[in-house]
Amino acid sequence: MKKSEPLIIADAAKAIRHVFIRNLELLAHIGVYHHEEGKMQPVRFNVDLGVLDDADLQDRLEKVVDYGVIEGRIRAIIAEGHVRLAETLAERIAAACFEDSRVISVRVRVEKLHALAGAESAGVEIERTR
Repeated sequence: MKKSEPLIIADAAKAIRHVFIRNLELLAHIGVYHHEEGKMQPVRFNVDLGVLDDADLQDRLEKVVDYGVIEGRIRAIIAEGHVRLAETLAERIAAACFEDSRVISVRVRVEKLHALAGAESAGVEIERTR
């Protein structure tokens, strides 16, 4: 198995900025088991983006990757309906982040908060690069 390049989240020398969302909790229709069908359950999301830096921001929102837009995309994906796998949900979120051409790397963590008795959470984390 070939070793992949490490995910770059922030690097001043390469003009890459880190944009993130921490511990966003939403109710979602997710799961493969019968007892999960038709029920919403709490899911926690963490997203890390490596973004091409623009040194001349001019204090203008359109010059940056807006984490509010990323949150809206996550909410829209959840609103589409039942997803069986946390992996599928993570991949959809990563793809939505790449809709902004300035995003060059994405790390997405999806945690089901009631998946396992005695565990705070269970889920998946993925990393994707352009």
